[in-house]
Amino acid sequence: MPVQRRLLGSLNSTPMATPQLRLATNQTGPQCLLVSIPDGLFLGLGLVSLVENMLVVVAIAKNRNLHSPMYCFICCLALSDLLVSTSNALETTIFLLLEVGALATPATVVQQLDNVIDVLTCGSMVSSLCFLGAIAVDRYISIFYALRYHSIVTLPRARWAIMAIWMASILSSTLFITYYNHVAVLLCLVTFFLAMLALMAALYIHMLARACQHARGIARLHKRQRPVHQGFRLKGAATLTTLLGVFFLCWGPFFLHLTLIILCPQHPACSCVFKNFNLFLALIICNSIVDPLIYAFRSRELRLTLKEVLLCSW
Repeated sequence: MPVQRRLLGSLNSTPMATPQLRLATNQTGPQCLLVSIPDGLFLGLGLVSLVENMLVVVAIAKNRNLHSPMYCFICCLALSDLLVSTSNALETTIFLLLEVGALATPATVVQQLDNVIDVLTCGSMVSSLCFLGAIAVDRYISIFYALRYHSIVTLPRARWAIMAIWMASILSSTLFITYYNHVAVLLCLVTFFLAMLALMAALYIHMLARACQHARGIARLHKRQRPVHQGFRLKGAATLTTLLGVFFLCWGPFFLHLTLIILCPQHPACSCVFKNFNLFLALIICNSIVDPLIYAFRSRELRLTLKEVLLCSW
């Protein structure tokens, strides 16, 4: 059976099989649309995320020109995403080994190992969300306080912010895992997600509005035609939709799951959602794969550095 995380309480798991959609029924409940996720897919996604985010970390560490606050946040986001995927892959691997009897370990050791992995998983998820918010704040300051940006967002301040995020993530994840069966814990996690979503939406929408205003000013100066401005606005809207859409699509189902545990833990319709828990975890790992494409690989200098790293490794 796929791994069940204790943080989310008592959950129904889906049988191990190739990914497929099917309807599950019982005598008393409604039909449930289930998406079966094999453990091999978890391991494969984790491996892709590991390689991709490791390349980002190595490229930023190698190029001193990338040792700026913005790239420090991107590097930490890559490290958090790396930990999210590898902790899930590690937990899946351990439980598979235990299931087939290839790993003979006392129950107390397994329990302690499970606690450590759960703290690592939860902490890396919290830090990943925090660094997504930090990148949004950094970009906002760079646009609205461009002349004062380098005096506001200094490297020492960025390092202090990074240390604070990691320490808060470790502390909060330890508390969450210790008191995982309390409704207050799940409520805090859901509130934290909604706060990050609201923060990112507000900042990026404001940035898009400022960019459109700037484009209108340029168009008036150069007496450009209206379609030019409309094209810029559409491009900005597409970028904004990608940023917020990927964030909501990958993280939203997981936190919807937590919300339903609070609101309707025994309702048959909510039970249908609980059965797709492994799908929600797979989406979070997919987010770890997509993040470098959105935040890191769009940088030309980072791509050139990455090319040098790959060529030197051959």
